[in-house]
Parts: sequence; structure tokens; C-alpha cells
Amino acid sequence: MSRAREKETLLNEIGLREASLRDARRELESEEMSPAQFEAIEARELGALEAAHRRLLELEATSGATTPSSRVRKKRWLVVGLCCVAMAVGVILWSAVSPRQAGNSATGDLTLSRAQKVQQYLNEAEADIANGNAATALDAYREVLALDPKNVPALTQVGWLEFSAGSSRQDLTVMRAGVNDLRQAIALAPRQPAPRLYYAIVADSTPGNQPLAKSEFEVFLALRPSAGQLAIARPFLVKLGLKS
Repeated sequence: MSRAREKETLLNEIGLREASLRDARRELESEEMSPAQFEAIEARELGALEAAHRRLLELEATSGATTPSSRVRKKRWLVVGLCCVAMAVGVILWSAVSPRQAGNSATGDLTLSRAQKVQQYLNEAEADIANGNAATALDAYREVLALDPKNVPALTQVGWLEFSAGSSRQDLTVMRAGVNDLRQAIALAPRQPAPRLYYAIVADSTPGNQPLAKSEFEVFLALRPSAGQLAIARPFLVKLGLKS
């Protein structure tokens, strides 16, 4: 199979599997599917998505007439971009299996109208990420933080999206801002696995921070993450010699 044909096949597979995850989420929310069934589908689809993205990375890294040095740079930043897609899917599913009641935020009491606005922006951001619109999702999450500065899901996503955007542009200021948001999310919710997962991956992707990444992944594992979160973490756990 030619590279172009294989790439097209992989992109089609990714689209179908992401659609499968969205359908499963809707069935979970409408109680047509049990949490156990959802977790099984989540683990299967996220594992397949991670493999498809990895193969896409390999195809991109070996195509074209780039010089060896430019190919290495391209591969490094593409890794961040592909991880961003996979992780975005993971956090959508994580929030889906732990819904909040209307009128409550992740960090305290809000008036009903503010809570409704927060939830609206969260829903918009999740839809944007599912459609590959990271920039508009980032704007929506920032709107959440304007209303609720201690909203942990929004802080986590803003931190990851900022770090990813800064990495792709090699902008250290933006990367540091993302890391600070992730640290704040962990400080506010030290027993939630999602912020730990993002922070651990950020540490692993930063030269010299593998010991920190390993310790954060160890904390992440102790917090009983979901099957979907474990599927995302598994390649990093294997790399660092940790058992899931």
C-alpha cells in the first residue's frame, strides 16, 4: 500500500473511532450503556487511536525530502501535536463519566446562571476539541476560567493546550504558562488523575525531567485512573518502566 493510501486509511479510521467514542458517550449519558460497557469501549478505541496516530507519525517522519535535522525537528513537534489530539479525547471522556449536577462547579458554589454559562462553555470546548479546533476550544476554556478561575477541568485543558501550542512554536513563555496552569490544577485537585496525567506527559516531553515524569505517573496510577486514561498513559508508562 502506498504511503498516501495508508495515510488516507488511517485518517478514516481515526474519524470513525472518534465518532464511536462520541456515540458511546451519548449512550452513557442517556443511560443506554452501562459504565462498565463504556469503559471497555473507551479503552479499546483509545488504544486503537494511539496506534493509528503513532503510525501516522511514522509515515510523516519518513516522507518528503527533508534533511535529517529538519526531519528530527518535525517529528518532535508532531509528537506533541498528536499527543494533544489523543489527550483531548481522553479528557472529554473523563469529564463525561464524572458529571456535576447543575448549579455546581468543580471547585465550589456558583450562582445558577454562572454555572449554566460555565457548563455551556465546557460543552462548546469539548465539541471544538472533538472537531479538531484546538484554538477555539482554548478560547472557550478561557471563558470558563473568567467565570470560575478555580475550575479544574478548564485549568487542566488550558494548561495542556497552551503547552502544546508553545511547543509547536518553540515559545518558552507560552509553554511555561501552560505548565503553571497544570500545577495550579494539581494544587486545587491533588487527587484527580487527569491533571497528573497531563503534567506527567509534559514532564516526559521536556529534556531532563524524566525523574519528575516518573514520580508523577506513579501518583497518577495510585489515584485509580479510568481505563481510557490508562490507555493514553500506557506508552509513557512502558517507556519509563512502570506497570499499569
